[in-house]
Amino acid sequence: MKTFFESLKAYIEAHPPNYGDGESVLTMLYECHNENNPYDNAQIKADFNELYQQMNGMELREMDKIIYPVCMLCRNHEKAGFVEGIKVGIRMGQELL
Repeated sequence: MKTFFESLKAYIEAHPPNYGDGESVLTMLYECHNENNPYDNAQIKADFNELYQQMNGMELREMDKIIYPVCMLCRNHEKAGFVEGIKVGIRMGQELL
């Protein structure tokens, strides 16, 4: 195991990761969280079912013009909440020290 960690450390030193700015790191955290913690709970499914019922009779292209922006809006708000929550947590940690 020690050899593995030494090899990993040498690799990272030779190939340092480039995470970009802080927002990039927070975005990576959000993407990882979102991938491993799906947010399709019963309430969200019920809300989307209601939206689909309201669009009953519309052509698929018309529905897409509504659904895509709604999904993007939901995702952007979820991401913003996640990122701001991380920022608040970091700030609290700094103030407690």
